[in-house]
Amino acid sequence: MRVVTNKKLARRNKKITNYLFFGTFGALILGFVLINASIFTGDVPSNLTLIAQSAVLPVLLILTVISVRMTNMWARAPRPEAAIENGLKGLSNKSILYNYYHFPARHVLICPQGVFAIATRWHDQAFTFRDGKFYSRRNIISKFFSLIRFDGVGKPLRDAEFARNHVQRAIDEIDPEIRVQPLVVFIDPTSEVFFESEPETPVLYADPKKSPNLKEFMRDAKRQLDDAVGDSRKKNASLMPLSDEQIDAFEEATI
Repeated sequence: MRVVTNKKLARRNKKITNYLFFGTFGALILGFVLINASIFTGDVPSNLTLIAQSAVLPVLLILTVISVRMTNMWARAPRPEAAIENGLKGLSNKSILYNYYHFPARHVLICPQGVFAIATRWHDQAFTFRDGKFYSRRNIISKFFSLIRFDGVGKPLRDAEFARNHVQRAIDEIDPEIRVQPLVVFIDPTSEVFFESEPETPVLYADPKKSPNLKEFMRDAKRQLDDAVGDSRKKNASLMPLSDEQIDAFEEATI
């Protein structure tokens, strides 16, 4: 499988994440000193000082939230592109995985099984899926801290559909007969989803030791596709949904 990653963007955002971390840490120290300045000096705070003290907490909160979100997206291990690649080991060598070129689709896969827009989740916790929504199985305290950090699981199915629609518009310019399929992939090996209802979009694990996982899904998709098209496809197990020329056109238009 060929992997095409926007390494320049990934490196830049990781640097920004590091700067934000240290900047937020410094701002927290500065904010603590500013808020408690009257204690250190013994002076009655001026109106200007009071205004600054009132403004520092919202600023610190915003910086902290942005720093945490950037860390989860660009610095947290395992990296999504690596986890997906590992989960797809054994896929046809004609397959192509694109990372960070087609936002809001962070990952796009073109392989014999089709074209897929992948939405990932980094969360290292357990969820219950019921009636189209993910519910955290953490205790109240953990849920509270997750809420104030704005790092909840969000709406993975909606995000996958947004990603699919974006990639579909690009594919339509090349071959309107191709249907892009959305996927949701949990990349952390400690994540767990308990399904009480069937999701409309496949929800998978990147870890091949867990089920349902990417490798199983692609194997089953290939089997179903082979059964649908019959012997003509079986003669060429690596038949791609797009020709080499179409893939070149897709890359030229979107990368």
